[in-house]
Amino acid sequence: MAMDTTAVQLVLASSSPRRAELLREMGLRFEICTPTVCEPEPRSPSQIPQHWAEALSYFKARSVAKDLRDGFVLGADTIVSLDDEIIGKPADLDDARRILNLLTGTTHDVITGVTLLNVETGARLIRHETTAVTMKPMFKDTLERYLKSGLWQGKAGAYGIQDSSDANIEHLEGSYSNVVGLPIELVEQLCADAGILDAVRA
Repeated sequence: MAMDTTAVQLVLASSSPRRAELLREMGLRFEICTPTVCEPEPRSPSQIPQHWAEALSYFKARSVAKDLRDGFVLGADTIVSLDDEIIGKPADLDDARRILNLLTGTTHDVITGVTLLNVETGARLIRHETTAVTMKPMFKDTLERYLKSGLWQGKAGAYGIQDSSDANIEHLEGSYSNVVGLPIELVEQLCADAGILDAVRA
């Protein structure tokens, strides 16, 4: 049963303007708090990508929840997986070039782990969404032009489907918003399962 109060606080544990915009488009009322956790590297090459994305989302939510007394914290983290290799955000320009050369012309998975954490009780709902993305082959001049734009910064897989690089996407199977960084369908389901969906609507 959904809560009948409008006093429930939802906090987005993210500094991503893209995730905040998606929540606004959902019509949810929330505040933003930047997580303090540093994203660790996978512990081993055999780390399951879906489990790793979920773990990162929980680390983010937990780092924000520790400074709150009540409410719910929403954490999310997006990674890319190609042949079970986990690919996160590029460290610098050369790393972005390496990643894009790896992904160009492939079908890869974009995976977002999502955690909804009850601050007061510690109860948590943790799930993930996967979208298969097929990228067109990128010619060298196209690749270098995109790298020069700087749009790759802070994005898993070194690209964002919502910016000019979407011209390089041939096909996707699954949630579009997941590739942007937050699967809105899954977030809505988690809020409903926690009984707070009506309470956090703006």
